[in-house]
Amino acid sequence: MKTTYKRIALALCAALLLGLLVGCAGTSNETDVRAASGSDASAATTRPDVKEKAVSVVATIFPAYDWARQLMGERSDDVALTLLLDKGADLHSYQPTVEDIYKISTCDLFIYVGGESDKWVPDALEQATNPNMQVVCLLDVLGEAVKEEETVEGMEAGEEEEDGEEEEGPEYDEHVWLSLHHAETLCAAICEKLIAVDPAGEAVYTANCASYSEKLSALDASYRSAVDAAARKTLLFADRFPFRYLVDDYGLTYYAAFAGCSAETEASFETVNFLVSRLDELGLPYVMKLESSTDRMAETIIANSKAKNADILSMDSLQSVTAQGVADGTTYLGVMEKNLEVLKKALN
Repeated sequence: MKTTYKRIALALCAALLLGLLVGCAGTSNETDVRAASGSDASAATTRPDVKEKAVSVVATIFPAYDWARQLMGERSDDVALTLLLDKGADLHSYQPTVEDIYKISTCDLFIYVGGESDKWVPDALEQATNPNMQVVCLLDVLGEAVKEEETVEGMEAGEEEEDGEEEEGPEYDEHVWLSLHHAETLCAAICEKLIAVDPAGEAVYTANCASYSEKLSALDASYRSAVDAAARKTLLFADRFPFRYLVDDYGLTYYAAFAGCSAETEASFETVNFLVSRLDELGLPYVMKLESSTDRMAETIIANSKAKNADILSMDSLQSVTAQGVADGTTYLGVMEKNLEVLKKALN
């Protein structure tokens, strides 16, 4: 059903796109559709003394946006970078607007995740007016390293499983950006495409990619050291669990109410009771949740367990970063460093 709604929305966008393109054709010197640094429409008007960006890059999610931003460095004066999901919209419920389709259709480089949530993308790319557009699909870059979404013991069954509907095929876990190891691979792929659309910046992109890769590798080592020294190796999430790539990287186990891509928000009595029993059995002092979720389910689990003094910790899945967050200085590495501190607390 989620995919059907997106296809309907996309069809409506495509129907309006031609009119938008015609309208924009006569005003390309008046309106800057560049992107989402948090500025409002009045600030987007192009002044005669402002140089037009030579290259445009569009990314659907914040991690890819920030990776491209870090690789651009001093080339940012020549590259217009747009974050589509800049209002905290969840990847799984995002529907492109007519303006989004326009930005994608005219950009030089488009970066997206792939998978079930991005089934609208191929149709959007068919509207492309730039014959030289380069595309990076994160799941395609990782290939066989991409994992199918899993249902662990006690987890709420997905909607399709409950309804007995036949699945079209395997559903892949889209949250690949939460693996620092994968982040290095994906940044290298983005760097390659940046060079393809902006050859003049090759030296900058190559140097920045090497420097950023070192930072990712160093943080990866810090995660590994923290997990190796930890007293516990299990996380309990009263929420969706998008961190599978992260826990698999470091040999952790987990229990959760829902899979990472689940649209469910209300857990059954059986699921809550299972998590209560695991909290008591393992003697965990913390119940985890996502940054954008309420404490309600975690509080319910704690209230019905023996661990009445257990605390609630939040980990950030980087799915709700807004344009304001970008303007305030949020970065991929900064969020992952904060997640490491939360993880240390949860495991000790």
